[in-house]
Amino acid sequence: MDRVVLIGFMGVGKSTVAKHLAKILRCEKLDLDDYIEENEKLSPAEIITLYGEKFFRELETKYLKKALETEAKVIALGGGTWAKEQNRKMIMQSGCVTVWLMSTFDRCWLNIKASNKRRPLAADREKAAELFAEREKLYCLADLHIPIPSHATSQEIARIIAEAVFKI
Repeated sequence: MDRVVLIGFMGVGKSTVAKHLAKILRCEKLDLDDYIEENEKLSPAEIITLYGEKFFRELETKYLKKALETEAKVIALGGGTWAKEQNRKMIMQSGCVTVWLMSTFDRCWLNIKASNKRRPLAADREKAAELFAEREKLYCLADLHIPIPSHATSQEIARIIAEAVFKI
């Protein structure tokens, strides 16, 4: 079975889609942000606030390497993981199929605001919109682009990915 790495902006639904995709495929999934939090006993937001984004990105790369060595067949990345060239190379060399969950900034922003997660890199709309535009240029390097219609559920998106990648 191929391995799938889900990428996309914060608030797009990578974690939720990963959960449903793993259920469809009957396999293990790994959420990189959760994996970091389990091991570091701090959330990504807390790490960024306490030690800065640069420190967090180095930690993220370390845990991505470990994540790619696990049995997980579905891996959901944090929104910025894919932005680092070293991470993209590592993922590509591991033979994973990368899937970009494409959405509009407005939809991501609504999800960010509705979430109870603290997101220091999206403290305000303007800053988040700039980050979205920056990262979108790199997200398009993914193997597969899955546009997310405004009415689609995370289960439906997971089913689309399962069909596109695994022909299920």
